[in-house]
Amino acid sequence: MTDAARGAHPPGDAPTPGRRDDWFARVRHHAERWRRVLRVRVRLALRVWRGSLRLRVASTTVAVGVIALALLGLLLSAQIRDGLFDDRRDQVLSDAATRAELAQGQFDASTVSSAQEVQQLATDMVSGLQETSVGSSGVFLMRSPGSPAVILDPSTNDSLRPLISPELRERVQTEDFQAWQSVGIPRSDGGLTPGIAVGSAVTLPLAGDYELYLIYSLGAEQQNLDLLQGVLAVGAVSLVVLLLAMAWYLTRQVLDPVEQAARTAGRLADGHLTERMQVRGDDELALLGRSFNEMAASLQDQIERMANLSHMQQRFVSDVSHELRTPLTTVRMASEVLYQARGDFTPGQARSAELLQAQLDRFEELLADLLEISRFDAGAATLEAEGVDVREVVRRVVDLTAPLAQNRGSEVVLDLPAIAATADIDQRRVERVLRNLIVNAIEHGEGEPIDVRVGVNARAVAVVVRDHGIGMTAPEAEHVFDRFWRADPARARTLGGTGLGLAISLEDARLHGGDLEAWGSPGEGAAFRLTLPRRAGLDIAAKPIPLREVRSEPELEPPEDSSAANPAALPDLHPEPSTSHEEAKG
Repeated sequence: MTDAARGAHPPGDAPTPGRRDDWFARVRHHAERWRRVLRVRVRLALRVWRGSLRLRVASTTVAVGVIALALLGLLLSAQIRDGLFDDRRDQVLSDAATRAELAQGQFDASTVSSAQEVQQLATDMVSGLQETSVGSSGVFLMRSPGSPAVILDPSTNDSLRPLISPELRERVQTEDFQAWQSVGIPRSDGGLTPGIAVGSAVTLPLAGDYELYLIYSLGAEQQNLDLLQGVLAVGAVSLVVLLLAMAWYLTRQVLDPVEQAARTAGRLADGHLTERMQVRGDDELALLGRSFNEMAASLQDQIERMANLSHMQQRFVSDVSHELRTPLTTVRMASEVLYQARGDFTPGQARSAELLQAQLDRFEELLADLLEISRFDAGAATLEAEGVDVREVVRRVVDLTAPLAQNRGSEVVLDLPAIAATADIDQRRVERVLRNLIVNAIEHGEGEPIDVRVGVNARAVAVVVRDHGIGMTAPEAEHVFDRFWRADPARARTLGGTGLGLAISLEDARLHGGDLEAWGSPGEGAAFRLTLPRRAGLDIAAKPIPLREVRSEPELEPPEDSSAANPAALPDLHPEPSTSHEEAKG
């Protein structure tokens, strides 16, 4: 590989600052990438941890058990190790003291007269001690400082001589009896076997003061300790596995009924009223299951009774509405005769005929609305959808209500987008909704301008009808779509109405898969927003135009290609409300 391939620089050519910056940038990039990966994994682990009570209980139990077993194992291992070492140390010191006294006795009884004889005596003594000492790995005779060098220092294993440390020798030279030190005896595999080196002072004839050292191996004790620690480790692992199994079993016994209760509750919430928990045994969890089933049975009974009552009420309204049509037709015929002949009546009688005709018209409207509500309640309402430009529908409704607005002194101001606002809608139903909203705004607009604005985006079309009249409070707005509800019971309906207009409008909007929302404030007026998906089944992610919006300066309807048709031209004096259903007028 060449220097260029390795990224190396020729001798004497230092890396340029640009290359260093690139290298640091790559390092920072990789570090940031690993940080993101680690952060994602930590978040995933935390999510799994928080989402599973069984995992938390089992892992916590096992963690506590492992810590307890580890502490217990360490304590037992340390106690056993110290006990084995103390026993073996006492044996070693006793044996070494006996060997040192035996060696000194033989030295004192010896009659050697030359250096060769002293050398032979020392060598035989070292070899004899090696043979008779149990567990001895080496025996050494070492001349003390100040003694004449008469003989060579004999030993049975010169490779272990470095284990006799200067500190041990100094203690042997200064103490009267013996000194010892823990050592590590090298093994052929490169490891160390624990051992004890024991030294005592002796006196050789003709040679003077010497030091006798015996090195004892603790290999057998170490094997026993290793075996015991292995048994403890196997036992600890077995206990951990058993503890994990017990924790998992116990959590399953406790949490499975809880999970079953959660699933059953979810099924009940989805309308499966016959769903029940399985109950086994007679313990506390079985009591919970039986209580839950009793509660579910009670809820099922109450819901079925309420459903039957609601069905009976709906059936009653539908039947009464149909049954009233026959006598109403007869009364209508008689009323038409009286109304046509009112010119021949006295003024009082003519007025009565006119009132009768007007109230019959209102009664027919009420019957029509009741029948429509009954169709919604029975789920029999259907859509006849077709692709329509909502702007044209709005224009047509505004033209129909224009005379009514002029009579009340209000001006309907249109704000239409420059692009087509096409949607698959039932034109009859949408016109009815818009007519209800605009007539409602005219009635409560106090002669102020009525703003009608259309907005469109990729998924939905929205129409906002805004008046600047009396408005209403938030508690009143909570009931605005209730049937037969009026904000003020004493307030007269100057433009007629059945009290079902907004309720039917809401049902029409929902039938399209859309929504009808409202907002109001006392003294500031009210606004209604009808939102419809452009295609059936589309999810309305964002509303095309805000609900709480007013014009700074009312304008007449602009031409379609005018820049004034841009919805962004309207100043948003009120922020978009956070709730989906807000205030409106009844």
